[in-house]
Amino acid sequence: MKLLPDSKMADPPPPLRLGLYGGSFDPVHLGHLLVAQAAREELKLTRLFFIPAAQSPFKPGSEPAAATARLRLLRLALAGRTDYEIDTQEVQRGGVSYSIDTVRDYAARFPQAELFYLIGADHIAQLPKWRAAEELARRVWFVVIPRPGETLAPLPEPFQGKPLRGFPLGVSSSQIRARIKQGLPIEGLVPAPVAEAIRQSGLYL
Repeated sequence: MKLLPDSKMADPPPPLRLGLYGGSFDPVHLGHLLVAQAAREELKLTRLFFIPAAQSPFKPGSEPAAATARLRLLRLALAGRTDYEIDTQEVQRGGVSYSIDTVRDYAARFPQAELFYLIGADHIAQLPKWRAAEELARRVWFVVIPRPGETLAPLPEPFQGKPLRGFPLGVSSSQIRARIKQGLPIEGLVPAPVAEAIRQSGLYL
């Protein structure tokens, strides 16, 4: 039997690289899935977690669809994708969902992992106002999701990160909800099982 050299046997396992993708996902759409795919490829993520919020601090006057409905649509959209996982901790905590609470949880569970937190470009200017902003800046790399045709602003100090290059798509959950209310089709904007589930349930009417 041929033995591996000592140097090979001593090689440490590759570090965990975890992507944290928070949002309302109200509903999940193809833009979300394209962002997830680009993040997995460009950042060489070990795993990417979709983390639906109970209530976004950026939308205090807006009440999302019930968490059970949003989670059902997410599960339909991600069926068969073993490289993605849905984390329900923010829904389970309830109330306003703050990123720092979720990041602390991941840092405690995966102390050796690099954490990459995905944010929309429209959140860049507000980062210094996020709860425990300096701690967030120490714990995670921020990955900025670009909007088609827009020039990205730099991350404010002390935040560090990079823009996502791939697959920006000019579609939003609010546009999809508006189309549903108007009786317009959403095929091609959301995964087919999601479109069918929304139609059958009468969600967003």
